Amino acid sequence: MKISVRNLEPTKVKLTVTVDPEEFDPYLDQARKEIAKQISVPGFRKGHVPGKIIDQRVGFGAVAGEAVNAAVPELYSKALEEKKIRPMAQPELDVKELPTSEKDDTKVKFIATVERRPEIELPKLDGMTLEVAKTEVTDEDVDKRLDNLRQRFGTLVGVDRPAKKGDFANIDLDAQIDGESVDSQEGVSYELGSGKLLDGIDEALDGLSAGEETTFEGTLESGDHEGEKAQIKVKVNSVKAEELPKLDDDFAQEASEFDTLDELKADIRKQCERDSEGRQANEARDAFLDALKKDVEIPLPEGVRKDMVEERLKQVTADPEKATDEQKKEAEEAADKELQDQIVLDTLAEQLDVKVSQADVTNFLASIAQQYGMDPSAFINAIVQNGQLGSAVQEVGRSKGLLAGMRAVKFTCDGKDLDLTPFLGEDEAVDEAVEDAEENESVEAASAAAAVADELSDQDKAE
Repeated sequence: MKISVRNLEPTKVKLTVTVDPEEFDPYLDQARKEIAKQISVPGFRKGHVPGKIIDQRVGFGAVAGEAVNAAVPELYSKALEEKKIRPMAQPELDVKELPTSEKDDTKVKFIATVERRPEIELPKLDGMTLEVAKTEVTDEDVDKRLDNLRQRFGTLVGVDRPAKKGDFANIDLDAQIDGESVDSQEGVSYELGSGKLLDGIDEALDGLSAGEETTFEGTLESGDHEGEKAQIKVKVNSVKAEELPKLDDDFAQEASEFDTLDELKADIRKQCERDSEGRQANEARDAFLDALKKDVEIPLPEGVRKDMVEERLKQVTADPEKATDEQKKEAEEAADKELQDQIVLDTLAEQLDVKVSQADVTNFLASIAQQYGMDPSAFINAIVQNGQLGSAVQEVGRSKGLLAGMRAVKFTCDGKDLDLTPFLGEDEAVDEAVEDAEENESVEAASAAAAVADELSDQDKAE
């Protein structure tokens, strides 16, 4: 197999692959066997029709077409591996030449155009020291969490006064454009000051009592008229204020397993401290990624970037074409950061020679299934069947590479060494955890693992 590579862009290449006849012959033979299973020829058992007869019956062109459909994806993967090209998107494949008969010595030739991961040089991890800001837990943090807990046990009580910030109003809404109603809702419960409904509604409701109504101009955020200005009529049906329980030992006993308020506060402080340590670990991760990206030029594949931006816009608006400039800017910045992080972590995992095992992938997917309350076996089988296993393997590799990279550098806080072992783990501990998981796998996880193993095995053969 002859492979020529032409760089179209820093992140896009065109591979021209020419396949020798002896490499293509096995695919022709396999195509004939598959076709033999589907046709009936007098004098031969189904599935046992000689290749020459198959060529005569269906035509060599049909056989070659079947063969090339199977050959090109596998040969494309081999070409990527040989030339050490790491694709970031699906390729555009174009078969240029194909033999027209068994005696035709024309070589199969196809072109693959694909966006690739750029080659970047990361800074050395040896001797790298990163300072992480100190995180502290204040009384205000504890009080805020305690107030959130009180709100869970609060009650809404009707009040005979104008609505104000923090109140809950039951309202009817009618949006009109050019005097015609385009959308209406009744009995909507809304917390004043939350800013979760429409721009301008908080100001409109402030000071209104039950039975009163007003009209304000706002921008519709959903529906057929999303993004358009409308005159919005709002009527207040009722106003309720939140009544919070008194902070005392009785509340502590009702809201927790503790007998006193002091014990509850002490436990909340511990929770805040754990969260604080977690935030510090996240800051250490961000500092590590920033250090890897510092002074490193990372060209981004435009096609992949465009798709990512569009997907992000779909999450915030029904029609990406109507997205505001601010929404587009936020989507582009988020996509750029995500792509840069992916490229850096993929490169890091490769440099650290990170290995992703069957157990790694199975446990990763099973944990996702658990988060969404799904059956692990069904979820993982769906991932395999939809061809998304490769993405899962990549995510696991990035995660393992990130942990391995962070374990290789030194973190400090206020000039003192920062121990992130509770979050990063240790190599031996991670290996033991994987072994324990393998030993204690449920029947569902074992079935899912088998699906992952089969798919990974198929990928290895293809490579």
